Amino acid sequence: MSITNDIESVLVSEEELRKKVRELAAQLARDYEGKNPFFVGVLKGCFVFMADIMRDIDFYCDIDFMAVSSYGDQTTSTGAVKITKDLNRDIEGRHVVIIEDILDSGRTLSYLKKYLMNRKPASIRICTLLDKPSRRKAEIEAEYVGFSIEDAFVVGYGLDYAERYRNLPFIGILKPEYCKQTSED
Repeated sequence: MSITNDIESVLVSEEELRKKVRELAAQLARDYEGKNPFFVGVLKGCFVFMADIMRDIDFYCDIDFMAVSSYGDQTTSTGAVKITKDLNRDIEGRHVVIIEDILDSGRTLSYLKKYLMNRKPASIRICTLLDKPSRRKAEIEAEYVGFSIEDAFVVGYGLDYAERYRNLPFIGILKPEYCKQTSED
């Protein structure tokens, strides 16, 4: 049985993703060329998006990853933010771009931005593939947004539910009956 059977509908196709990633990479290239930016990927959801962005950037930059969680196996944020992997390098004086898969409630990114600001970077901006403004609980916006979407639980292209579906090449809306299953089934 294919995991695509669990998908109610395709929200963003492979082709739409590729086109938007190129546009975002071009915008980042214009804004950061010659500045040696520091890209911080928020694991695990960002990995596909960030890899594609990096392949389209042709200037010096550094990358690192943080693992930050507020979902667990739930479909909504618990509100409690937990850092499970921090940066390995100093960001003081650097232009930091946080790469995120989805900006939902904003709690995680708000916490993360404040956390990183204490390390005195020159600037911090956020680049998110997906933005769900209707779900916002914290006052935070992304400077770079791929797609603004309605409130639906989406998976694919790095986004998961209970660690599943990250490998889908598109972004799809998960059928409601599959959101209730746990990662043990």
